[in-house]
Amino acid sequence: MGGAERNARKRKQQQTAARSVAQARGVAGGDKKKVVAITVAVVVLAALVIGGVLWTTSSKDTTEGKVIQAQTTTSAPGVVEKRDGAVVVVGKPEAKKTIDIYADFLCPVCKQFEESFKGQIQEQVNNGVLQVRYHMLPMLNQRSDPPGYSLDSANASLAAADAGKFLAFHDALFKDQPQEGARGFDKAQLIKLGADVGITDPAFAIAVNTGAYEQQVKDAYAKISKDPSLQQDFGNGPGFGTPTVTANGQVVKLEEGWVQKVVA
Repeated sequence: MGGAERNARKRKQQQTAARSVAQARGVAGGDKKKVVAITVAVVVLAALVIGGVLWTTSSKDTTEGKVIQAQTTTSAPGVVEKRDGAVVVVGKPEAKKTIDIYADFLCPVCKQFEESFKGQIQEQVNNGVLQVRYHMLPMLNQRSDPPGYSLDSANASLAAADAGKFLAFHDALFKDQPQEGARGFDKAQLIKLGADVGITDPAFAIAVNTGAYEQQVKDAYAKISKDPSLQQDFGNGPGFGTPTVTANGQVVKLEEGWVQKVVA
């Protein structure tokens, strides 16, 4: 590959990274110069660009016929998963520290967040120190083809929580995350994934097919997106974006060591 071609490819990758960050964190897509790398997740994206391994959106991949690979999240004895409306609470009852995680199953930066910090978070949950409140939101609901994947997956995750399998379901969806702008997993695939992670209750499939919790998810997102305490300045004024983490009512800066600081 010649130098000119390499430079052109690098510029294209940088532009792709900027678009992904802007869209996932709620920044206007046309204002790329104002994208601010304020989280470790964004730094990870930049590193991927430099390494030349950032995913490309040059074509629309399809999830039709794809087998979602279930993976096991190891939770210590005593860790409880409980749905509270549109929120899933995970942890031991005696945990003294709590964080809230706001994410979207289609958000590429949310996947980077999970890859960077999931192990640290789970360790503190297993130790009985930390309790996590998961808010799975349909922020990018119009950015799958066809639209609707963010809402379908959020609804299915709440149904998985009813069966005590939220974490396994959550982790499997991020592991095999569809590309933004491409086709998301359909309801039949979401139901199959539930079976793969051990869900046997027929109520799960019914909840997925009927969208049992969709209105709760929509209402929660409408409220959260306008919450002044969750607004951040991404370079073009305040707004809400995913992933966002809060502790003690304050937005956490997702820098190296933030988990340890929260539980200290």
